[in-house]
Amino acid sequence: MARTPQTGETVLVTTHDLPLAGRLRDGFRHGGYRVELFTSGEDPSRAEDPVLLVMTGGAPTEAGRRQAALAAGLGLPVFAVRDPGSATAEMPRDVSQAFSAPADPEEIVLMGTRAIERGRLRRATGIVGETDAMVEVLERIVQIAPVDATVLITGESGTGKELVARGLHALSRRRHRSFIPVNVAALSETLLESELFGHEKGAFTGAIDTRKGLFELANGGTIFLDEIGEMPAQTQTRLLRLLEQQEFHRVGGQKLIQVNVRILAATNQKLEHLVVSGDFRKDLYYRLNILTISLPPLRDRRADIPLLVDAFVREAVERHDRGPFRGLSPDAMEILLRHRWPGNVRELRNLIESMVVLAPGREIRAGDIPKDVRSGERSRALVPAGAGRPGGADGSVQALRPQLEFIFRTMMEMKVD
Repeated sequence: MARTPQTGETVLVTTHDLPLAGRLRDGFRHGGYRVELFTSGEDPSRAEDPVLLVMTGGAPTEAGRRQAALAAGLGLPVFAVRDPGSATAEMPRDVSQAFSAPADPEEIVLMGTRAIERGRLRRATGIVGETDAMVEVLERIVQIAPVDATVLITGESGTGKELVARGLHALSRRRHRSFIPVNVAALSETLLESELFGHEKGAFTGAIDTRKGLFELANGGTIFLDEIGEMPAQTQTRLLRLLEQQEFHRVGGQKLIQVNVRILAATNQKLEHLVVSGDFRKDLYYRLNILTISLPPLRDRRADIPLLVDAFVREAVERHDRGPFRGLSPDAMEILLRHRWPGNVRELRNLIESMVVLAPGREIRAGDIPKDVRSGERSRALVPAGAGRPGGADGSVQALRPQLEFIFRTMMEMKVD
């Protein structure tokens, strides 16, 4: 399926192997990208909107390594073709994908296009991850985003299901239309039906006007139904009709309303178990389960934690105007790498934000991490022991830090996806 590049995106191709560079130029141009031919060592930052660097061969040189490092510093994927005469030479450390000569230009163009789309996806959604599990998720998003079909996103609470939904929308043909998220579990049955399908005047007590629902407002775009497993039976029936016929009627109305909307759904439950228990319609489950994306828990992608920490520190420093901030000390990072993260990425983000706000210095150290995280335990109490005592024996504000940390983290954890 043809992809649609963003206006002005530029692929940089070095000229060591001119015949290969020419074929790559033709291939990427055919895909809609602008292509600039670069000499080895030339600064990638001088190009307009660069999205990929392809080094077409030659023995690795200091200039080439510097060029790869500059490109990686700009966030570009770096591809390199291994020269037959330097097969034993070590590739630059910033090369993300290496090819053996003679390289297939069609393969490079295909893989390059996918890498560009993964980068675009990260920029559009903030999804962070380089582990195999997350690269697989990103590849899956890139693969199915252009397909105008229902997608079921599964994963534990806090794994980033809404980010995936936003990524699917951002790379779809509907990206210039509305994306509307709905937390199904947060609404009562009556309110949920009214919110989704709208209502006619007088349909129920308080319905003083006719109102369009979110499916009408999302017409042409995408609607994201989070925690779909909590949807009441009657609403499931109405949703099934919408999925099958792309039409519905408002609550209290008779007129059929047609819409063109893509539905993305997410759950942290096993829907197949809800089908067996009778709490979820089997036909709706099969209709939703056409394409799936499964998100791994953070404990299964620990190698991504340093990347996530770096992103969340920068985000929190900017939000709270903390000025120059060095991040985490090595011993603090080691503690976070050992933690099991039952709340997944959301728990990590909230913890980092609270520590950035409360850190006494410009670096988060092991002692700044809450005791329950350092010890490998998370407190289940609503209020920690001694929270009612204002300070220590000396009445110092510093003695209040554990309580302040607890209050701040509790407030952050009350946020919903």
